[in-house]
Amino acid sequence: MSAQPEHVPAPPRAPAPAPGAPAELLAALRADRRAERWVPAFEAEWARALDESRRTFSLAGPYEVLGAWQARLASAPQVDAFLTAGRDETGFAGPEEFRGGRRAPSG
Repeated sequence: MSAQPEHVPAPPRAPAPAPGAPAELLAALRADRRAERWVPAFEAEWARALDESRRTFSLAGPYEVLGAWQARLASAPQVDAFLTAGRDETGFAGPEEFRGGRRAPSG
């Protein structure tokens, strides 16, 4: 006899988005100053995710697209503030440091 339970419950998942969340997001994207670029990009990603969802019977793709675009829209004010503040990147690591590249020696 094992001390481990035979059935391990699945880890908790993030709650599913509200049924109207995609329409609300699209309305918010249309109201943003970046609407000219963002709306077509969201619509294309959303269409691909829905098509994949029809083939796989999984809502993971549409949920991921929705979450990514919600995060992008939510972080836009901070990105704008960073860009208007002169892009001070002092003290930040460059992407080459994370990809295994080497930085040129300073000095």
